[in-house]
Amino acid sequence: MFFKRFRKPKPVTDAEYIADYKATGDLELLGALYERYMDLVYAVCYKYLRDEEESKDAVMQLFEQLITDVRKYEIQHFKSWLHSTARNYCLMQLRQRKTVAGKVGDEAEVIEMPLTVWPETDGLDLETKLSQLDDCLKTLSEEQRTSISLFYLNQKTYADIVELTGYDLKHVKSLLQNGRRNLKICMEKTRD
Repeated sequence: MFFKRFRKPKPVTDAEYIADYKATGDLELLGALYERYMDLVYAVCYKYLRDEEESKDAVMQLFEQLITDVRKYEIQHFKSWLHSTARNYCLMQLRQRKTVAGKVGDEAEVIEMPLTVWPETDGLDLETKLSQLDDCLKTLSEEQRTSISLFYLNQKTYADIVELTGYDLKHVKSLLQNGRRNLKICMEKTRD
């Protein structure tokens, strides 16, 4: 009973938890506050990352980030601030993933894409198909034709095409995608 009088009451509101954490640096206080919103943080992470394990890792990483961030910022509404922090963290993860996958010469750029421009069951012999393909290649723009030829016929990578043509990486990807689509449309027209 004697000790109860001098024991500080447990925080109740988010603001009290934050104030006590800033004053004492006690991680248990921050942990108790974070635990209230862990499901929210996980839901936000899963919404963006679309992977259960990666989302769980993000929840843990965000707690570690909070240890310093809560002390740095003046937080009025913890729940909305935490939601924004979690969203920004996930967007940064996605951006980093995209940057790594988008680097020229990266193995992710050497993905082989099949050039399926005619159905296998239409009964035409290979020579006829190749003749049609050659005619359809001539209908493409110069940039598309060059990119398609380098990628599929010469088996060059995105990085090689960028180097040989001087186009930027996004433009090469766009040319290949549009060129494949235009070839397929042309092949379907010549088949009919």
